[in-house]
Amino acid sequence: MTSIPSADLEKVVQDDPQVDADDNDDIEDEVTETTGAGGESKKKKKKKKPKKKTAKVEQTDPPRIGLSKIFPNGIYPEGEIQPYKDDNAWRTTSEEKRYLERMILEDQEQTYQNIRRAGEVHRLVRKHARKHIRPGMSMTEIAENIEAGTRALVEENGLQSGVGFPTGVSLNNCAAHYSPNAGDTTILQQGDVLKVDFGVHVKGRILDSAFTLTFDHTYDKLVEAVKAATNTGVREAGIDVRLGELAGYIQETMESYEVEVNGKILPVKPIENLSGHSINPYQIHGGKSILLVKNEDQTKMEEGEYFAIETFGSTGRGRIIESGECSHYARVVDAPHVPLRLNTAKSLLKTINQTFGTLPFCRRYLDRIGESKYLLALNHLVAQGIVQDYPPLCDQRGAMTAQFEHTILLRPTVKEVVSRGEDY
Repeated sequence: MTSIPSADLEKVVQDDPQVDADDNDDIEDEVTETTGAGGESKKKKKKKKPKKKTAKVEQTDPPRIGLSKIFPNGIYPEGEIQPYKDDNAWRTTSEEKRYLERMILEDQEQTYQNIRRAGEVHRLVRKHARKHIRPGMSMTEIAENIEAGTRALVEENGLQSGVGFPTGVSLNNCAAHYSPNAGDTTILQQGDVLKVDFGVHVKGRILDSAFTLTFDHTYDKLVEAVKAATNTGVREAGIDVRLGELAGYIQETMESYEVEVNGKILPVKPIENLSGHSINPYQIHGGKSILLVKNEDQTKMEEGEYFAIETFGSTGRGRIIESGECSHYARVVDAPHVPLRLNTAKSLLKTINQTFGTLPFCRRYLDRIGESKYLLALNHLVAQGIVQDYPPLCDQRGAMTAQFEHTILLRPTVKEVVSRGEDY
């Protein structure tokens, strides 16, 4: 989320159905009747001009072609479908639930096409990122390249579509919520463990997905453990599943792994005070949390809900604290109405409301829209409880952390892993 190595264009094509229909009858015979000199009727064939084919749209590398040009019919790829199991297996074949899904798809406010469009953007942007992120790049360069791709593909349009939240590029013992501020000169190193966490939204439907990159093999087992734990969470999630029990499945998978570092065996620990979460329109943390260690939370997942199944593993103590300069912020959904004594705070709040609403933002995003000397005003909004700050979350120094995350949709008939791709 800057200079990107050039590569061959990658074709991401959707055929126009009209073109396919025309391919077999470019030249069509038309029969007309004419009268000959002797009065007899003669049949004459007249060739019809071939229909013009619509040009196929190719995605660029880096990806910068808006998806509406590639999917002009507005139908976007479905995510991975997982059937419900056990007591909910009946949902897959229920006529009542199928009818409910058809009604949802026809409703412009409830349709799944918004989150699927965001999911396709995420897959294309991260495919380029995973291919091109290399040691020696600055964290600013990495984040801005991802954000540029997201904005272009989702065709950013105010609060209708755009970046879902700041691009997280947390390193090593830092597990989450680090994005470079202006002037940050941090460079990615060969031995780093990089968590890339970015979001896309369409009409407030936020696609939240993350992955971990390493550049040597030291922490391969850590990455494998967290990826497996996330997949366990996705597999076991479902309507009426209790969040405390789901956490237990995640914990069991992650703790079955260990990492060997310099001849020392380290257990992989789930980070106990981080969690996955439900996602509401324009609200990244929707109110329900899926912790990573078994607990007594009896809250159930419900039909129609969106969840970020998000797991973090660590070679350290498995517990994070806030540490470092803050970059992430978001206006509180039910913020109190309090008088603001700073005019600059009033002006900044107006900008936040108009540009981000309740979507998270970072300081670079304020810089990008022309705000300057805003830190005092921003801190005042935080102090008044109107804006929430989200500082970096870090385990102990020397520890390594990893993260994987998927967005799932609990449809009436099946579970859809909207962010699933060929990579993870």
